[in-house]
Amino acid sequence: MEENREKVLIVGIELDSDKIDIEDSLNELEELVEAAGGTVEARVIQRKDRINAATFIGTGKAEEIHSYCEDLEIDTVVFNDELSGAQLRNLEEIINRKIIDRTNLILDIFALRAVSREGKLQVKLAQLKYRLPRLVGFRDYLSREGAGIGTRGPGEQKLETDRRHILREINNIEKQLKDLEGVRDVKRKKRLSSQMPMVALVGYTNAGKSTLMNRLMVQKEGFDENKQVYVEDMLFASLDTAHRVGKLPNGQDYLLADTVGFVSKLPTKLVEAFKGTLEEVEYADLLLHVVDASNEDLDIQINTTMELLKDLNTVDKPIVTVFNKMDKLEESGLNIAGMETENPIYISAKNGNGIEELKHLIQDTLPLEYRRVKMLIPFDSQSVSSYLMNQYQVDDIEYTEEGTLFTLTINHIDYEKFNEYILK
Repeated sequence: MEENREKVLIVGIELDSDKIDIEDSLNELEELVEAAGGTVEARVIQRKDRINAATFIGTGKAEEIHSYCEDLEIDTVVFNDELSGAQLRNLEEIINRKIIDRTNLILDIFALRAVSREGKLQVKLAQLKYRLPRLVGFRDYLSREGAGIGTRGPGEQKLETDRRHILREINNIEKQLKDLEGVRDVKRKKRLSSQMPMVALVGYTNAGKSTLMNRLMVQKEGFDENKQVYVEDMLFASLDTAHRVGKLPNGQDYLLADTVGFVSKLPTKLVEAFKGTLEEVEYADLLLHVVDASNEDLDIQINTTMELLKDLNTVDKPIVTVFNKMDKLEESGLNIAGMETENPIYISAKNGNGIEELKHLIQDTLPLEYRRVKMLIPFDSQSVSSYLMNQYQVDDIEYTEEGTLFTLTINHIDYEKFNEYILK
């Protein structure tokens, strides 16, 4: 099937103000192209003082790219930054190829990966909002059958260039998402009422978050292997948030949430669209920041994740930095000098190395909001029993000669208040 993959040329501009090395950034762009079903045949880098408002790159460089496309039989040219509608149109006229920018490429991958109804609606909404101001630039290839990368989702429906039609569709999707938001809120309140501490996995796409979730869960007694989350060695293999119940070494249950992966230059529209999904980070008691230790650009991973957590106003939460894939690390070792890491730990989710140590670190780092306890309530203290039944989700009740034996998780305030009833 390799011959059916789109042949792609990628283009990047290097500016003096750039914080990320252009070669590293284009390496990531190449991975994104592969994830979207294309094959990168060549790359072009232009070093400039400023962006050309009309063509992004210089006109001469655009004509040079046109020659490359003719010689290499390129199908699609992907730019490493977001392009305006005018830039798209002008580049298409000069290069005479389909032009995709980084934002549209990521949106396209999300359209491929979205599984849940809410995820599909979120991606479609982001695509429509992206395409609305760029209708002229997209007109030609959106009308083609099987146009490939950058045309999935709404593009397959032969989007009309009528702005009113698109605005109506945007309004309709926003209403549907509002309804789904209500359902999500109900589910979240139910999870929060369970009194279980919540741990959220965050980090770069393909850092191994889903593999780590499966590894943490599979060691729990009675875990159903059919409930393992989807894992694939590719960028954005899964988009939908998954929740599983794990168990700490002290026997306490906790809720583990796997969130959508991050990437550098993540489009603002996608951050906005998946704000509901990323809200899980806001409600978490602890964040596990998963980093691919074998990746040469792990500093980009760490900085990108921390910047996005700042945007979500969640950097004040306890964080454990999990350096994953240590089994793939070369002998030169891991150099994290000067990087922003809290509570670092080194593991391999694939082979299980360091997982027990990680569980103990989670246990030690979680705020002591809740404790799992056994409480023996005498029969003459039924008001306490009633309070516990009304306030908490009780895991087990047993009636003994001395009184009622409760197994449950309570908050630290009630732990102190009813300490005399707790079986040590």
